[in-house]
Amino acid sequence: MFTGIIEELGQVKKIERQSANSVELTIHAKTINSDMKIGDSISVNGICLTVTTFDANKFSVDVMPETIKATSLNTLKSGSAVNLERAMHANGRFGGHFVSGHIDGTGKITRKEKQENAIYYDIEVPVELQSYLLKKGSIAVDGVSLTVFEVNDQTLTISLIPHTVAQTVLGEKTVGSIVNIECDMLAKYVGQMIKQTETGNSGINQAFLTNNGYL
Repeated sequence: MFTGIIEELGQVKKIERQSANSVELTIHAKTINSDMKIGDSISVNGICLTVTTFDANKFSVDVMPETIKATSLNTLKSGSAVNLERAMHANGRFGGHFVSGHIDGTGKITRKEKQENAIYYDIEVPVELQSYLLKKGSIAVDGVSLTVFEVNDQTLTISLIPHTVAQTVLGEKTVGSIVNIECDMLAKYVGQMIKQTETGNSGINQAFLTNNGYL
């Protein structure tokens, strides 16, 4: 589990193909290595990946075929910057929102516009994610916890402050860039519950409500 507060900008040092659709990524990092262990979960551009090897200056992760297909990792190359975050501590401050590191889909930036000290991005997202988007709700874009400012058709709008622009890969993104999208976890659970209720698979019906004192 992550918070969407990026700890460090890493840099891809090596991409080693293990098969047609699986790779090993080696990423240069210093801050998050301080207490790293084999098997740790690390968010890389919002994707939860497992540490296989590491030293003081770098770490490696294996990327499965499904992850390659479902995320923007296939756009990375040697030298690419990536957002990095360690899994959250249960006894630490929680500055973002609950982020699982399981990407729901990818979006494409269609507008990037500076307005005073903020930069606004419009991001086109798959239609199946629309029901999970809410104005003033939470979303993770490339692993960064952000607030949704507007939702229009298949587009959401986010706004970045100068710190986020400087400290994450989103500052380098341009119109046409592909980003990883993870919708709010609560919205997804509620959406699934509603869907099951509508199809009659949830076990919640008039008899259930009556027997439990709701009707």
